[in-house]
Amino acid sequence: MSQTLPEAPYDAPEPTGPIRIVLVDDQELLRTGFRMVLNSQPDMAVVGEAGDGQAALDLMRTLEADVVLMDVRMPRLDGVAATRELVVRGERPRVLMLTTFDLDEYAFAALKAGASGFLLKDVPPPDLLAAIRAVHSGEAVVAPSTTRRLLDKFAPLLPSESEPAPPELDVLTEREHEVLLLVAQGMSNAEIASKLFLSEATVKTHVGRILMKLGLRDRVQAVVLAYETGLVKARGR
Repeated sequence: MSQTLPEAPYDAPEPTGPIRIVLVDDQELLRTGFRMVLNSQPDMAVVGEAGDGQAALDLMRTLEADVVLMDVRMPRLDGVAATRELVVRGERPRVLMLTTFDLDEYAFAALKAGASGFLLKDVPPPDLLAAIRAVHSGEAVVAPSTTRRLLDKFAPLLPSESEPAPPELDVLTEREHEVLLLVAQGMSNAEIASKLFLSEATVKTHVGRILMKLGLRDRVQAVVLAYETGLVKARGR
């Protein structure tokens, strides 16, 4: 699975301190390895660990974190369900899902639940560190093309082509609809700018406004919404 980091859709805030990280995995040895790698970085600090999703939810009531590294398959409560609960709570941390299994179903479920990224556990340390920094700054650690591949697999479950665009997208301007459609088709900001004869800065602004209007956290969530609402099938195919 590609793990290319796309450009940030909006200007990320300046960091104010080390990135506070919580490790959630039922394998203690794996948590130990991750902790050693992360704590060796001057801009990162592991502030908590949990062995399953329920323990993670309980832990998150007692501390503040910026990024959670969340395993998918765990006892009691799996990582997807735990991520969904964190999003419902409105918790601050962004979630990076980690799994041993390179299965599209896991990636789709994780992204739909609100995760900002999906990585395999054998990801090289430099890529893991880059991914953590990326999601902390507002990026999504899944290439647009990978997101499209994941969601295309579930196309039969989405609305038919005869259905109109959903009313929740009415808050977008015509130009924002165009930009969202192209984001969902796997285009980068540079590619969108070229196609629409806009500057990259203008496209970046449009993407930021789309996220704000639709109450989304990042580019991946915008792509998920575009496919779930049928925007791509209704207007782009």
